[in-house]
Parts: sequence; structure tokens; C-alpha cells
Amino acid sequence: MSEDVRVWVDGRLVAGDEPALAALDHGITVGDGAFETCKIVGGEVFAADRHLARLDRTLAGLGLQPADHARIEEGVKAVLAAGETIAFGRLRYTVTGGAGPLGSDRLQEGLTYIVAATEVPPPPETVAVATVPWTRNERAATAGLKTTSYADNVIALAAAKAKGATEAIFGNTRDELCEATGSNIFVVVDGIVLTPPLESGPLAGITRELTIEWAREAGLEVREEALPMGVLESADEAFLTGTTRDVHPIHRIDDRELAAPGPVTERVRAAFARRSVQDMNP
Repeated sequence: MSEDVRVWVDGRLVAGDEPALAALDHGITVGDGAFETCKIVGGEVFAADRHLARLDRTLAGLGLQPADHARIEEGVKAVLAAGETIAFGRLRYTVTGGAGPLGSDRLQEGLTYIVAATEVPPPPETVAVATVPWTRNERAATAGLKTTSYADNVIALAAAKAKGATEAIFGNTRDELCEATGSNIFVVVDGIVLTPPLESGPLAGITRELTIEWAREAGLEVREEALPMGVLESADEAFLTGTTRDVHPIHRIDDRELAAPGPVTERVRAAFARRSVQDMNP
């Protein structure tokens, strides 16, 4: 990642290593907050409206007040204008519960807003993934919400990297395929594109959503259905979808090698690439 990380906190640009949050901010003490990560292409934010809508859903699910979209846009404009145009990068904005006590109760002190942006390298052509023994709880209070409580992901990703992979795959408590730490997973079986439904507990990824829409438009059969973890041992193809990944072919799952990109994955990837350049805010 580039060292040029531009950061804006509650109305002012700050250095990335500069103290800028209260020690008792609820986002720090208990991870009480929501965030969105968006792709930057040519200095513009991709799918901006869909990301804001998902932020609203997460905050509602957490029981927090709605975010001020104009405040977020102020921060976005500030970080994008703070240096040279970011050709390809990542924008993240975080909204926390604001000042809080040393516990899970909340105060009514207003939300904290943080926006950051940085240039990132494009992803490699294909990716290796590893399954992990921990599960997503599809019945958790935070299931499907993009919260700042990411410790499970940190642990799982470290375990996957120890196996030579760069992404970890979770099942849920019913031993169904769920998601990766920062992306959604799709498999191809007998020419049909399959992905876990939201009822299985994955995040409703923006790239996942667009991939389903655009692949269907291109004439591919895409199904959202509960899948056993064992499908990873027999699927013909597999791919991840994510903010800066777009459609990312998988060449290895644990010790199993796959052809990547497979023919169906290539059609999905081409459909996504074609449609995404036509509209920056689909």
C-alpha cells in the first residue's frame, strides 16, 4: 500500500499518525461503528450511492442514528483533493458511535466521522484462498452488517496467509459456505454460478450485488442458494468479488488447484468490466 494515506477526521485533514480521536470514542473502546470501503478510479468513487445506502443499513442495524451524508461527502472531497489524483485506490469512511463510557452502554454525544484514501496496486491476476476453522454466526446481532468489529477477520486472514493464501474462507454455524474476510465468494458448478444467500450470513457486498445483476444481464444463470462447505472440493471454478478486486478468479482452495480464470468466470469478469466502465455510480 502507498504510504500516502490521506485522512480527514470530523472536519479537518490530519496526518495518518497524528492523534485525532478521543481515547473514549466508542469505536475504539468496543468497536461500535460502521464503515464502507469504496474503489477509486481516476479520482472518482465507484458506486458511491450504493455504499452510502449500505452504511445506512448498518447504522440502523447497530441502533445508531443515521449518518450525515453531507458530512461524509465533505470528508471525501477533502481527501481526494489533498494531493495528486488517485488513479486506482481505496476510500474508506468510518462512522463510530462517538464518545462513550468504558463499556457497552452508549452516550448521546453524536457520531464521529473519519474518511481516508490511498492509492493501492491492482490485484494479482488470480488468488489463492484457504478455509479456516472459525465460523460466521448467521444469527448474530451483527450478521450482514459492515461493522468496525473485525478481530475475527484479522485472525482468519493471518491464518490463511500462514498457509500461503491471501484470503480466508468462512463457513457458518450450519457448515454452509459463507464468505471471505473482505470479499464474497462464488463457485461455478456445471456452468451455473452459485453464491451463498444473505440468509447464510455473508455481507451484502456491493460488488457481489453488481456481479449478480450484470452476470444475469449477460445471460448467465446465477443462483443465490445455501451451499455446503464441501462444494469447495468439487466446484469447477471459483472467484471472489470485492471492492478493489472486482471479479477475482481463484486458482487454489487449500491444496486444491483450479483452472483460473475458468470460462464461466471469464464471462462474469468481462460482463463486470464492461458495465463498470459505463457508469461510475450504478
